[in-house]
Amino acid sequence: QVQLHESGPGLAKPSLSLSFTCTVSAVFITQENGYCSLLRQSPRNGLESNGYISYAGNTYYDPALRSRTSISRDTAKNQFTLRLTSVSPEGAALYFCVRGTGTVYDVRGQGIQVTVSS
Repeated sequence: QVQLHESGPGLAKPSLSLSFTCTVSAVFITQENGYCSLLRQSPRNGLESNGYISYAGNTYYDPALRSRTSISRDTAKNQFTLRLTSVSPEGAALYFCVRGTGTVYDVRGQGIQVTVSS
């Protein structure tokens, strides 16, 4: 059974960056046609996609966040990492990873609640 598990700090300071890691189990992230998306959900903005990374390591970023987002992977650890720079209080949300592209997915992690505060 495929599982996704997020890890990282739950607090970010305004204007700095936040990052979290998604560890995938039961399937290799390099398996053909596999995609992992990194999403966030908040009462203010609803469900948003930061972007996704493919089994080949190709990335796609949401246009609104492209200049501040990077997604990388560690195939040896079967992990993805999201980094979002210049965080504002509006960036406070539940961040989670899913198997799929954008907001279309079939498996998700529990997520990390991130607060933005000095």
